[in-house]
Parts: sequence; structure tokens; C-alpha cells
Amino acid sequence: MKIAVVAANGKASRAIIEELIARGHAVTAFARSENKSAAKDFVQKDILDLTKVDLAGFDVVVDGFGAYTPDTLPLHTKTSQHLADLVAGTATRLYIVGGAGSLYVDPAHKVQLLDTPEFPAEFYALAKAQTDELAALRSRTDAKWVFVSPAADFQADGAKTGKYIFGGEELTLSGAGESVISYADYALGMVDLIESGAHVGERVSLVQA
Repeated sequence: MKIAVVAANGKASRAIIEELIARGHAVTAFARSENKSAAKDFVQKDILDLTKVDLAGFDVVVDGFGAYTPDTLPLHTKTSQHLADLVAGTATRLYIVGGAGSLYVDPAHKVQLLDTPEFPAEFYALAKAQTDELAALRSRTDAKWVFVSPAADFQADGAKTGKYIFGGEELTLSGAGESVISYADYALGMVDLIESGAHVGERVSLVQA
């Protein structure tokens, strides 16, 4: 497949790019600074400056955007909505590297992880921004989006085990009762999901087995 990875210099994006290349996909990386990924095809351009022409012809767009400061957190929604606008009405699928805070902790889907007493206060603003991002995507039927939440403990330098559990809207735990996944195993699950073409218009989740 022909795949674009936007905000390609982030750690999650770079892991996804490595997995895509290893499986023989044609990858073009987009980032606002010089290329730090394994992709040989690269376009230096800010995510909000991308146009329909930039993304034309891609089977898939992966959005690895991340923001962490109070003034940039609203960009989670702004950037993914911009990308959704660019692929709207086309066959191109948009995969969002999401967050775990919006996962539900009850079968009735009334309580999200970020609203539980145990959720770390220092991560609440980020989790709320990504929860708002998901809510905005849910309102759209014109774009083929998929929001992929990692486990609660998303480990940048964790080992690649080659195993993961595919989950849905609810917080899923491993056999050891943990919600953990490495970037490498998340990338494995993300590329499996891309290759399957399933779950368009849904939020899914990944946790280490």
C-alpha cells in the first residue's frame, strides 16, 4: 500500500514507519523539521499546511501528531480535523495515534479512564484533549477514520514482544492485569489494523499480551 505518515518525527510515528517499511509498504513521511524517520520519501511541511494534493493517491494516512503544552493541546483536534477534511469523500483511510484516557472502564460506557480517581492528575489535560479529539471524529461520516488508543502505560522504549491484545472501547488488561504496551508492539498492531482495512469509523485499542 501507499501510505503517508504525518508528524513523522515523533517516536510512535517512527516506530510505525519502521514496521510499514519492514512489510514492504511504500511510505512517505511528512514533518515540519528535517526527516528523522526511516522513510526515504520525505516532504518537509507542517501538518496544517498540507493540502488535498499532498495526500492525493495515498491508500492510508497515519496521524502521529502529539502536543503536550497547555497552549498546543487544542491542536490534537485541529490537526486531525484538518486531515479528515483532506481525505473526506475519498477512499483514503485516516488512522489516528490516540490516547488511553478516553477508554471506558465500565460495560455501560458511562465512565472514562481519565475521570477515575486513580488517573494521574498530571496527564489529565492531555487525556482530555485527546478525548475531545475522538469526540470530534465521531461526529464525522464523510471521512474513513480509525482512532487507535494505546494502553494506559505507553512505553516509548519498551521491548517488542511481537504480541498484543486487540481491544475495543473499554480498557483492556493483559493476562498479568496490566494496561501496558511498547511503541514497537503498538506499531505492530497499528500496521496489522491498516492491512486488515477493518474498523473504519471506530475507536479501537491495543495492549500488550
